[in-house]
Amino acid sequence: MNAEVSQDRFSRDETRARNLVAGAGLLLWLLFLTPPISTWTRIYEYAQAVQYCVFAVIIPVLLVTGRPWRWVGLTSNVQVRFSGDGFLVSPTRPRLFDRIAIARAKRNDHRRAVALAILFVGQSILWRSAPMVDALVRHAWLTDLESIALVAAGTFLWVDLIESPPFRPGATRPYRIGISAVSMWTVWVLAYLMAMSGNPWYHAIHHVGGGLSQSADQQFTAGAMWFLSAAAFLPIIFSNLNRWLKSEEDPDEELYQLVRRDRTRGFFGTNP
Repeated sequence: MNAEVSQDRFSRDETRARNLVAGAGLLLWLLFLTPPISTWTRIYEYAQAVQYCVFAVIIPVLLVTGRPWRWVGLTSNVQVRFSGDGFLVSPTRPRLFDRIAIARAKRNDHRRAVALAILFVGQSILWRSAPMVDALVRHAWLTDLESIALVAAGTFLWVDLIESPPFRPGATRPYRIGISAVSMWTVWVLAYLMAMSGNPWYHAIHHVGGGLSQSADQQFTAGAMWFLSAAAFLPIIFSNLNRWLKSEEDPDEELYQLVRRDRTRGFFGTNP
């Protein structure tokens, strides 16, 4: 009895914590689209860079971790999961995200995760390019489009990197490590190139008056991009590396994964 009460309390606390995490992601989204932050992004390069990192990395991480899918009725209360013998167990009345999760589970491979990583890298280069940032500074409405594009691409990527029921990562841990590293390095390389540049990248941002100098602004920008991307991706890299190395010590784990994958190839969400 006490064990059941403790389990229920833990479940409620976990749900509350996840709701707070998802709520924090939505709140950040709103804050970075409204003044004073939206005004700062048209004055300082580092504010523009922080806004990019929040849209591309931080908000997707918070949303996928908090998994607010049930708030809007996209998933049922019964999770799509695997039983102990490797069969896929789905809700009797699956909703939209449940059906998507079932379809994803039938095609567990690395290609989807790689494609999403390419999309993330491409968007990072696009939205941090000089012509695009200059356009964002001059036309405030473009920031709304940027936020939607980056949050959507980041969320799809993170769903393939961490657990977010009813979704499960489709790629194996080595691929998740590589994809996380490449995504993080993309942000780092962009920050490094800008910080080492002797000329300003973004001509729409003018470093005049009593504000930051161009050099100081570029250094702050690089530091912000390095820190925020590392804070998101490094825990995933080391966590997957640790779990992968441990699983290699247990040969039965790999056999179980192969059996489960074979059983789900012809199995579409019906209870065993």
